[in-house]
Amino acid sequence: MIDIILAILSTVGALSILFASIGVLRMPDFYLRLSVTVKASTLGVGLLLICAAIMFPDDVSVTTKSIAIIFFLLLTAPIAAHMIGKAAYFIGIPLWKGTVVDELKGMYNKETHCLESDPKKADKSAHDNIAHTDDATD
Repeated sequence: MIDIILAILSTVGALSILFASIGVLRMPDFYLRLSVTVKASTLGVGLLLICAAIMFPDDVSVTTKSIAIIFFLLLTAPIAAHMIGKAAYFIGIPLWKGTVVDELKGMYNKETHCLESDPKKADKSAHDNIAHTDDATD
């Protein structure tokens, strides 16, 4: 029974990592690539670490290390992705031309480097960050 559980978890984990790598190739802009990579790869690595913990039930150190890695991965990966995406937006990496809404447009104050909730307080020289061609997002 354990072998079936391990086979299912490892297969789903490996497929998740495969989907993350395909997503890097298929997504049209940096922000979508970042999103799919972080979500799918975190799931895949977490499932593979659960398999490692199940595979060695008598070795407490493997289980403890697996749980600790999963915990820190779930804690740090979304925060790191958010900060990378925020930095990319603020330096002007263009959004995909099919992007419908840019909720941050006009909300970033370039003098204080802070997001403002009121667009009137933010920098008036906000630029259009949506790409107009496919070449701009490559």
